Amino acid sequence: MTILITGVAGFIGSNFVYYYLRKYKDRKIIGLDKLTYAGNLDNLSKLSEEEKKRFVFIKGDINDLELLEEIYSKYEIDGIINFAAESHVDRSIHDPQIFLRTNIIGTQTLLDVAKKYWLVDGKWKEGKKFLQVSTDEVYGSLGKEGYFTETTPLDPHSPYSASKASADLIVKAYHDTYGMPINITRCSNNYGPYQFPEKLIPLMIWNALNHEELPIYGDGKQIRDWLYVEDHCKAIDMVFDNGRIGEVYNIGGHNEKENVYIVGKIIQLLREKTKDEEINEGLIKHVKDRLGHDRRYGIDPSKIRRELGWEPETRFDAGIEKTIEWYLSNVEWVRRVISGEYLEFYEKNYGPKLL
Repeated sequence: MTILITGVAGFIGSNFVYYYLRKYKDRKIIGLDKLTYAGNLDNLSKLSEEEKKRFVFIKGDINDLELLEEIYSKYEIDGIINFAAESHVDRSIHDPQIFLRTNIIGTQTLLDVAKKYWLVDGKWKEGKKFLQVSTDEVYGSLGKEGYFTETTPLDPHSPYSASKASADLIVKAYHDTYGMPINITRCSNNYGPYQFPEKLIPLMIWNALNHEELPIYGDGKQIRDWLYVEDHCKAIDMVFDNGRIGEVYNIGGHNEKENVYIVGKIIQLLREKTKDEEINEGLIKHVKDRLGHDRRYGIDPSKIRRELGWEPETRFDAGIEKTIEWYLSNVEWVRRVISGEYLEFYEKNYGPKLL
């Protein structure tokens, strides 16, 4: 089996590559990534020699129709897992258009090419699937009680979540209109290795290590459901192989925490591990809240548990400790990705060649 994975050099995409190639010794990945600021080939530098033989990297944009057709002409693509997305809410508030171009038009371009090569004489080739990786943010905000289910109406509040909701609906439309075999997964907040340090957890770790301010929006009591990235990878694998065609699956960890708790926990663990007394609560700075900031997210993963047997395996306290240990052991990785040195890594190892 050969699958096309987009956004392969990003946080979740790269973690999925490691998970997938190590689990399946007879499967191959064609990895596509535009290598924007958060896409970093250094994330994939620890593939073994055997794993590299089953991995092909292609630098490119999911909006590049000519490139996508070239990929389909060269390889027999059995499935697509679409991780490619602009994903930072703050960036979407300042520059919405790039989110619409990548997250909506890019997804539709992927769907069109898959349809061209998979739909033959009015019938879909056996065993093909398009899996859209989405987010719980498409549901909007919850009150103090209740959880998002797969039937919760979509109510996105930021340009980012609106673009992801739009992409989900386009994917659904290709199933409803053309019969394309698809699944959509909607996951809660991920954390773990290789996350670009603009997101809450890696940003707090890095700033604390450098004795810089730890900015918290508003009162910091916004609640998110946190899921360790490897647990997410396992869920995506299960849905890709065994999810019922046309279905949406929510993926969540029942690890609901306030942002201010997360920051406090990071301070505590870093101080214990580094013995650095300058890492303390005095670094916390409450800043003006984000525009349209959702108050609470919470996922009900009953459906994926019931149908596919998936359960989150990593409790938050264990996952955050593993994550901090990884960042402490990979300080140079952080320096490279925030300085742009990873571009030199790309040119040195791959040059300008695409295929």
